[in-house]
Amino acid sequence: MTKLIQLWAELRSSFWFVPSLIVASSMAFAVALIEADSAVSDQWLSQWPRLFGVGAEGARQMLSTLAGSMMTVMGITFSMTLLALAQASSQYTSRILRNFMRSRITQMTLGAFAGIFAYCLIVLRTVRGGGAGDEFVPSLAVFFAFIMALGGIGALIYFIHHIATSIQASSIIATIAQETNASLDRVLPKETQQDSNAEAGCNRDLALLDARVWYPVAATSTGYIQSVDTAALMDLARDSSSVVRMERGIGSFVVQDTALVSLALTQPPEQKIVTAFNATYSIGRQRTVEQDPGFGIRQIVDVAIKALSPGVNDTSTAVMCVDYLTAILARLAGRQFPPRHGYEGETLRVVAIVLSFEGLLAEAFDQIRASAETNVAILLRMLSALETIASQTISRSHIGALDQQLQWIAEVVGRCIKSTHDRARLDKRLSQVSKMLETQSALNIN
Repeated sequence: MTKLIQLWAELRSSFWFVPSLIVASSMAFAVALIEADSAVSDQWLSQWPRLFGVGAEGARQMLSTLAGSMMTVMGITFSMTLLALAQASSQYTSRILRNFMRSRITQMTLGAFAGIFAYCLIVLRTVRGGGAGDEFVPSLAVFFAFIMALGGIGALIYFIHHIATSIQASSIIATIAQETNASLDRVLPKETQQDSNAEAGCNRDLALLDARVWYPVAATSTGYIQSVDTAALMDLARDSSSVVRMERGIGSFVVQDTALVSLALTQPPEQKIVTAFNATYSIGRQRTVEQDPGFGIRQIVDVAIKALSPGVNDTSTAVMCVDYLTAILARLAGRQFPPRHGYEGETLRVVAIVLSFEGLLAEAFDQIRASAETNVAILLRMLSALETIASQTISRSHIGALDQQLQWIAEVVGRCIKSTHDRARLDKRLSQVSKMLETQSALNIN
């Protein structure tokens, strides 16, 4: 299943898959209309001479013109797409290029122009003009070529609008945030509950495992871990009567022949077991957001750091990044995170590397805080973010992580802010957020 998920993700982010489907559909549609033309009597079509009364020469000229025009427009569309990719990469971060390539609008627009071109070629090949009884003009197919060309004009206009809006910072950040939230819903559903009894007995189980030897299972390829089939890991741990300890989590970079997982066994694992464990991991050349919401946060952080760099100095874009990171973390704050230890009944089977609120919070704010040491607007926005996230949290441990972030911001303010006026504003907000965190900590009992 993990291999299928990885394959589907790669197909979605390719420029050839959806256009190829559209081209194949257009060719099949052309053949179907040509056959329909052969079956429909000329008497019926002659009732609408202004729609279907085209001669062989006129049909050839129109189809040739449409086919040539579509290839020209498709070249322009490719050029616009590559220009948008280059500008987004240089102005924001190269990590967002995958989001542009995954755009359904871009893929379908390219596919529409290529499909119309292929359609016209198929129909043009069947047009015959000659002596009596030898002429064949697929009037229905020629008519629909005209309709498809009009649709292509509409697609071009909409594509230009799409490109103009998609390279705006607000659109890029909002799209990344939307994909990150969707990933969170997949890997961290609201109903996720932590088994406190199982966690309480875990230290005892791990102590018993210390007497056993941990045998590493080496990775068979190098790259980023894109997804892990945790259910398959549990099944393999049961079948091998062992405990599986994950050495690399989703989003981590793994080197071939280094440990992917470790098994608590009495003897080294057989090769078929090594192969089976590798099959539960999907490893690719880059991180993906499907099961890795931390990568979505990483992309937004990269945009913020680029905006705060001296060469760009775009505070407004960095503020937007902080705002969307706030929305993502506030969504996380109200959820229970899964336990690290997976049990089958009373038996410990998997020691996993899982998402944590503290880790994602640090991923979101640590580098932005370091890059905005003298930027009062960003520091104030981060304080507001901590306040908003705290209002949605259900855990004292989350409050503790937020308080730690607050202390680090206070340290930056004391060290870097020299203006008396700015220092007073920040100290006031620090005091307000600190009191709010104390209140939330008293209200939460988890």
